[in-house]
Amino acid sequence: MLKGIDPRLNADVLYALRDMGHGDVVVIADTNFPSGAIARETVLGELLRMDNLTAAEAAEALLSVLPLDTFVEDFAGRMEIVNAPDEVPPVQAEVQAVIDAAEGKPREMLGIERFAFYDMARQSYAVIQTGERRFYGCFMFRKGVIAPED
Repeated sequence: MLKGIDPRLNADVLYALRDMGHGDVVVIADTNFPSGAIARETVLGELLRMDNLTAAEAAEALLSVLPLDTFVEDFAGRMEIVNAPDEVPPVQAEVQAVIDAAEGKPREMLGIERFAFYDMARQSYAVIQTGERRFYGCFMFRKGVIAPED
């Protein structure tokens, strides 16, 4: 246990988040996402796991230490529902609430078409598979910067 670090963040996830640079992407995936195959194509090259958490719980833990990019529109994204891209299911609304809380203001995630999401995930830094069983519990976060102290 470390002081000030969310205990839901395991050592492998912390290593990956620390190793990422500004603009790098991390993917949070549900249990149905082809995480293993896609993770082998990422920069990290291996799958990370947060199996005992929902997507919102994993997002909350990640965003306790990960700054989101403030310079781009695609700071965060959600996998769109096939044939209903504007529909936001409860799992996605929960993660949106986590983002808003972490950012201290509403910042709406972008919708990403399913196959475009797969392609983006392959080019990401890392994929983290959660225990989320609800469909479309897949998200991306782009790492921002931490400003110098005044």
